[in-house]
Amino acid sequence: MAKTIRDVMTRNPVTLPDSDSCASAAKAMQQKDIGDVLVLRKDGSACGIVTDRDIVVRAIAQGRDPGRTRLDDVCSHALVSCKEDDSIDDAVELMRKNAVRRLPVLDANGSPVGVVSLGDLARERDPDSVLGKVSTAPPNN
Repeated sequence: MAKTIRDVMTRNPVTLPDSDSCASAAKAMQQKDIGDVLVLRKDGSACGIVTDRDIVVRAIAQGRDPGRTRLDDVCSHALVSCKEDDSIDDAVELMRKNAVRRLPVLDANGSPVGVVSLGDLARERDPDSVLGKVSTAPPNN
C-alpha cells in the first residue's frame, strides 16, 4: 500500500502562466483529458489552480470572453497544496478540512511537480468504493 503522495500523484502537471486565457486552459484540458490546470506566476511558482468548472462558472456563465479572460481572474488563488513526502493520511485530511478535490504537489520552491486528486486517493485507499471504481474506469468521451 502506498504511503506518500509521491506514490499516488500524477507527475508533470499541466501548467499555464497566469496571463494565459481560459480558452487556452480549456484547450489544454481537452488535449490531456484532465479537469484542472495549475496556474503559474512569472517565476514558475504556483499561484492557483483552475478547473473546468471554474471556467464555466467564473467566466462563461458571467458572459466573459474565454479567449480574453485571464486565468489570474478566474483561478482559485487560495491554493491548498502538499509535498511529495507528505503522507496520504495528511492529504486526505487537507482535502477534507478545505473541501477540495485536488491538491497541487509543490517542491521546496513552490514549483509544481504533481497533482493528487480525490480519485487518486480513492483508488489507493478504497478501490471497491463507487469513487474508486469511477476513478479507474476508462473515459466515456
